[in-house]
Amino acid sequence: MDDCALVLTTFPVDSDADGFARTLVSERLAACVSVLPPMQSTYRWKGTVQTADERQVLIKTKAASVAALEKRVRELHPYEVPEFLVLNIAAGSAAYLSWLNESAG
Repeated sequence: MDDCALVLTTFPVDSDADGFARTLVSERLAACVSVLPPMQSTYRWKGTVQTADERQVLIKTKAASVAALEKRVRELHPYEVPEFLVLNIAAGSAAYLSWLNESAG
């Protein structure tokens, strides 16, 4: 089961997160991409505290696809430094993880 990963990123509310998700799935870099409702993020950027309206994006993929996924996210993402956090899947439904492996890459 350690061959699957959940990748987190955020996307500006006024950008096309749905198109971003469709591209990643169409290119088989992800089995599924979930775009969550708008939220507010507070963070430090270039020395000041800022607030932005964003959407959390959850990307389900194979661990073997993470490097290619990161490269593509950097190409498509509007941020200078996009969030890209990888969480390895320790366990899950065998049927779901099988589907994930078949669907991504």
